[in-house]
Amino acid sequence: MMKMTAAAGLALALVGGSAFAADLPSRKAAPVYAPPAPVFTWSGLYGGVNIGYGWSASSHESGSLAYPGLSAATGSAWNGSMDINGVVGGGQIGYNYQISPWLVVGVEADIQAADLNAQGNYAAAGFPASSARSTSINSAKSVDWFGTVRGRVGVTLPSMPNLLVYGTGGFAYGDVNHTASFADVWPSAVVIGRANYFDTATGWTAGGGVEWSPSAFPAWSVKVEYLYTDLGATNLAALGALSNLASPPVFNATHSSPTRFNTIRAGLNWHFNPFASAPVLAKF
Repeated sequence: MMKMTAAAGLALALVGGSAFAADLPSRKAAPVYAPPAPVFTWSGLYGGVNIGYGWSASSHESGSLAYPGLSAATGSAWNGSMDINGVVGGGQIGYNYQISPWLVVGVEADIQAADLNAQGNYAAAGFPASSARSTSINSAKSVDWFGTVRGRVGVTLPSMPNLLVYGTGGFAYGDVNHTASFADVWPSAVVIGRANYFDTATGWTAGGGVEWSPSAFPAWSVKVEYLYTDLGATNLAALGALSNLASPPVFNATHSSPTRFNTIRAGLNWHFNPFASAPVLAKF
């Protein structure tokens, strides 16, 4: 009987101890802080390099030749296409500001080395059918470098914040070299003239592109961009010079040639500020 009483007392003591332990306040480990993943943004400075190809865009030349004091029938005119093309390559620097998750604005300046060249040969028309004269014109042009300063406006998708589709446009300038030679062949003489233009021309440019930053390398981006560039027209004037002892009247000639070209180029950019910190909300 005493053994049963002792066993019952031991059981009650164990149950009471468990209940008392259950009532004690619990002690949990402090929460582990996990910083939020950085949020990609297009905001910040960037710079990079590019390479591409340029080709002519509606560069239609025209000109005329006349002998002051003679009949208008001695005059002539011509027109034709100037197909400029070649390789371009250079660098760019710019700044983006991301206004909202889907809207990005910015400004970019670039400078390009260029090997854009063109040459046109034309025969003038306008002489009487019985005339033994012929007039030929040789026009040569090159663009050795050009640059732009442009605004950019782009959009992103919430599901693809690292893909930017943008439009761009602004000021353009470049080195234009243009030479035109004229030869007017008479039955008894050849009258020749030449005019040159070597200067920095100015104009405008517009286009658009797509830029993508890979998730694994958010400080870098690659882009493909198209631009239409118009550097205005070069207007040349020349007086004919006698090339032999015959004495036909001296002519004056004018020639106008626009410098317009398309470019498409691929580029690589390094972004100096590829991340923006997300707000930290600690939970305990």
